[in-house]
Formats: sequence, C-alpha cells, structure tokens
Amino acid sequence: MAQVEYRRLDDLTDDEVYAAYEAPRPDWLRVNFVSSADGAATLDGLSGPLSGEEDKRVFKVLRARCDVLMAGSGTVRAEEYKELKLSPERKAWRLARGLPEVPVMAIASRTAHLDPQAPIFTRAPRRPILIVPADLPEAAVKPFKEVADVIAVGIGAVDYTAAVAALRERGLRQILCEGGPHVFADLTAADLVDELDLTLSPKLVGAGPMRIAEGRAAPEARPLVLRHVLEAGGNLILRYLRPRENDTRSNIGRVFDHNGVTGTP
Repeated sequence: MAQVEYRRLDDLTDDEVYAAYEAPRPDWLRVNFVSSADGAATLDGLSGPLSGEEDKRVFKVLRARCDVLMAGSGTVRAEEYKELKLSPERKAWRLARGLPEVPVMAIASRTAHLDPQAPIFTRAPRRPILIVPADLPEAAVKPFKEVADVIAVGIGAVDYTAAVAALRERGLRQILCEGGPHVFADLTAADLVDELDLTLSPKLVGAGPMRIAEGRAAPEARPLVLRHVLEAGGNLILRYLRPRENDTRSNIGRVFDHNGVTGTP
C-alpha cells in the first residue's frame, strides 16, 4: 500500500508545494474543489465562502502548474471569473520551465449563455477557448468567435471525451478543472479524471446545498488512492489519484519526508 503523508501546509516551502502536485504523466486531468465538512459544495450559493487563504495557496499552485484551466459556464458566472491572472512569482516559475506566462482559460457551456464582452474573454492574456455542443445554433456561437477559439463537440451537450482530446491536440495536456459540479459529474462519468484535489473546510452548512458532483451518474464507483493530507487553519487539503492499469508504484505520486518532498515510496 502506498504511504500517505500528513503535513502542515505552513511547514512547506513553495518549492515543496509545487513538487507535491507534480503530475505523474504528461497527459493529466485534475479537478479542484472545496467542500464543507458535511459535504456541501457551496455556502449561500457560492464555493468562495468555503475557501480561505489557507487552501488558496494550493489553489494558486495548481493554476500555475496547468496548461489549461477549464470551468463550466455556470461556475464562471456564479463565481464572477475574470481574466486569468497569475502573480509575478507564479509567472516566473512557469517561464523558468519553458511554459507560457499564464495558462489558457477554457469555458464549457451547453448553451453559450455568456457575455462575449466579459473580461474573461476581452482581457484574457491568452486567447481563451469556448467548448460547446456541435449542434448549438451558429447564432449562439458566432459572437464568441471574435474573442475565443471554439471547440464544438457533442450533440445536445458537451462531449467531454472529445473536448479533452481536442485540448490535448492543441498541446494543452495538463488540464485543471475548477468545476462546477455538473462538469465534474460528466468528467467522472466519462472516466477522464486522474486526480481530485479536495479541501474539506471546517464548516457545518447543513442540508440544502449541492454536492461537488451533480447531474449525470457514473456507471460505477471508481477507486482513488490518497496521496497526502495537508492541514492548514483547520482545513484538510486532500490529494487523491485515480489508479490506472499502466500505473506502477513509481509513477503514482510523490511523498514527503521531514525535509521536503522525496521520491515515491
């Protein structure tokens, strides 16, 4: 059994946090969510109130590590996403590794009910991508072609298997998904998720809010391997990996020793 490491986030340097989230393979799709301790994905309709500065440190590292950040249009609207920005330090980390200064932003939408003049499109440092079903009327898609590249896949809904393949054909191989719950459910049903990064917030929300996955049911439960637990301000920041048939003990993640990150157990 793989070793699970437990550390305080404050005890780790930025380099150690970056190393703790190194992807085992070049093609990798990770999903990042926050949940209350009793399983709520939102508080007052938003995920933001469940989050804090503690888990945002990891949140920012995950953004810096990806080639493309994908989010559903409902999340983009509700959380008021703007143009994708990184700090100078995060940009420098990427440039030192031969990556562009910032990732590409990709928005998935069944209806394209978005504002093409919103900052997420018009002020984007790199041309964003809009992912929509192929049978969406041209009138709905046309306004976005001035401000984004359009990937049209699926009938009646986004085909995420085809969408992920299209992103990787563009060289966007490391994918970070920030939700929402319906996108996560679709990715899980299609067995596309390699990693779940989940922060358990020390809050009791009670009945009502949705879970982190909602909508389309997966055909079966899928096993995960817990790689580490980071504690920060009462938050538990969990990293789970989805084992694949060609995985070995040497490529399913890294662990910590008392001086930082070492090789795999």
